[in-house]
Amino acid sequence: MKKFFIIISILILIGIGTHFVYGRMQQNTFDTAKIILPEESLAVDSELSLERVNDSQVTPSIVSIEPVIEEPLILETPKPLRAFYISSWVTATPRIFNPIIDFIKTSDINAVIIDIKDDTGRISFLTNDPLITELGSAENRIRNIRSIIRELNENNIYVIGRVSVFQDPYMTTKKPEWAIVRKSDGEIWKDRKGLSFLDPANTDVWNYTVAIARTSFDVGFDEINFDYIRYPSDGNISDINYKLQDGETRADHLKSFFAHLDESLESSHPGRPISADLFGLTTTANDDLGIGQIWEHALPYFDYLAPMVYPSHYASGSFGITKPAEQPYQIIKKAMEGAVKKTEAAGFSRDKIRPWLQDFNLGATYGKNEILDQLRAVYETGLDSWMMWDPANTYTYSAYQNKEFVLE
Repeated sequence: MKKFFIIISILILIGIGTHFVYGRMQQNTFDTAKIILPEESLAVDSELSLERVNDSQVTPSIVSIEPVIEEPLILETPKPLRAFYISSWVTATPRIFNPIIDFIKTSDINAVIIDIKDDTGRISFLTNDPLITELGSAENRIRNIRSIIRELNENNIYVIGRVSVFQDPYMTTKKPEWAIVRKSDGEIWKDRKGLSFLDPANTDVWNYTVAIARTSFDVGFDEINFDYIRYPSDGNISDINYKLQDGETRADHLKSFFAHLDESLESSHPGRPISADLFGLTTTANDDLGIGQIWEHALPYFDYLAPMVYPSHYASGSFGITKPAEQPYQIIKKAMEGAVKKTEAAGFSRDKIRPWLQDFNLGATYGKNEILDQLRAVYETGLDSWMMWDPANTYTYSAYQNKEFVLE
């Protein structure tokens, strides 16, 4: 009998030890995970600006969905809004994410933009939505998204979720019938980087995007930001089957999509703000740039428009400037003047305008002075909100840690 109790005791101790070791392994998953940061695409169209592309292809293991502990707080949109973009990979890694948030708490930054669905087509957290579950597009990349958003909100940090809409190499493989196809043979069309796009005219794609936005509002995001809401800009675009009926245009398809987003989300989450990323050139262009984007078409359907007016993305000769990346103040000033003119001519307030600005090196080295030049151009145009893009999330903190950039 004594021997029996000794054996039982040993087995219990082994079980406790195994549970402890496994638990520590799980707890340290984020600290040991390999992080792949989004990279800036260097493909440029002869007329259009660069577009950022996240080439991350890591697929974390799928485990349980984060339990609902408390209802989301939901913050009002700060006025003015000043935001940093933070990738989902960084958000999922406390040793990288926490120092950024610690800095934000000491600065005039009051918002963050976190990837919900990035440029690979994968959703960065698990969800209970039946359509998303069926399609298998969600990863368990950010395992505690609700807790992260709530903690940010408790520190008065507004949380915007970014959804990359039509560039989606995952879903075009999963649902090829949803993809943009070639006129020549009906096969899936790809751009010069080998990336494929969902068809902006396909209502199944619209409903899938709405499902992503709704479930993201439910987990606590204060605002949803829609990116890649356009047709492709590079590659053999002459071979794209746009599926246009008599008199239809690319811009008509996008406008219908904008209206569907607005109506669907207002019915399910009334009053919750949505924003749209547009090419920087839309603020001054007189056409759809070949991608379906027209500034005035987006104005009625979004609370905020975010033109991507990165100086490095403008072609030589833009606004008469030979090297746009080296003249950030002049580029931003011209672009914002165009945005204000178009917005007010359409009967809307300039408060709708919230540009994406540049804190990364491309075409020129960007430091504190180049960032302050961009901010000065924004403020001098009568605007006060902006979002800052750095694909590596290594921001020039010295440009944001004092009141120097706030014009009196």
